[in-house]
Amino acid sequence: MLAVVGCSSAPAAGHRIAPGAAAYWDRTRLLGALPFRLAGRRLPLPGQSADSRTAGPRAGLRVGALFEHGPAGNHFCTASVVSSPGKNLLITAAHCINGGKGSSGYDSDIVFIPDYRDGQEPFGVWTPAKLIVAPQWASSSDPDFDVGFVVLEPNHGKNIEQVLGASRLGTDASYHYLVHVTGYPDSENAPITCVNWTSRFSDTQLTFECAGYTGGTSGSPWVTKFIAGSHTGTIVGVIGGYQEGGSTPSVSYSVRFGPAILALYRQAVAAEAAVAHSTPAAS
Repeated sequence: MLAVVGCSSAPAAGHRIAPGAAAYWDRTRLLGALPFRLAGRRLPLPGQSADSRTAGPRAGLRVGALFEHGPAGNHFCTASVVSSPGKNLLITAAHCINGGKGSSGYDSDIVFIPDYRDGQEPFGVWTPAKLIVAPQWASSSDPDFDVGFVVLEPNHGKNIEQVLGASRLGTDASYHYLVHVTGYPDSENAPITCVNWTSRFSDTQLTFECAGYTGGTSGSPWVTKFIAGSHTGTIVGVIGGYQEGGSTPSVSYSVRFGPAILALYRQAVAAEAAVAHSTPAAS
């Protein structure tokens, strides 16, 4: 059973977003955005098993493409809706929103498009109000803190969890989960999904094996206790961490979610509450 435990930690590095990102992302820029390749992810090699498959429309409902504009141009990652009191929170990899050590910090012009497919926006374009990564990532790119949270602005008076639903955040001491992993590879114009068991890579990292997880899948949620009807469950990892998620498309990594990630989540929830207090309530 997934256990939730509390802890204290240094404040997260947070960044409030200026308005206007949605206007930047027209169809041409969306289709021209490149996947993150920070760790050199490549297309599957000949002979590798293609266990992943294109996700159906409902499978990607709570997962979407996270587009950003940084010094290297337009890119995309994957993010997903995670349950929170304010109902406006995403989880992704920290390296998808903040360059870490030696960088200029947070990326700009970020938008989230749930169930994005081939330039289409079936549930609209959602803009962030605040980005949050741990100080250990922002200052030193610590792979054990390669997890980030995105507080969204309401869209047309609705919070994203009201529109799409959400999966819970899970933290415990286990290394072995049966997970559904859905993300956006550079080889497809729609999300892919795969089901497999996680295993222990180190004391602080999990690993997941399935072919096809190329650039763009960073931030993909690892969902256990998956409920087929609602396509929700409990998120116990995201592609990131060691090698920023992996150097080959068949082996992916995640930070092991424990007290430190729970503390970061709680800081994101506090930031979400502050944003909600400063903006009109969603109806």
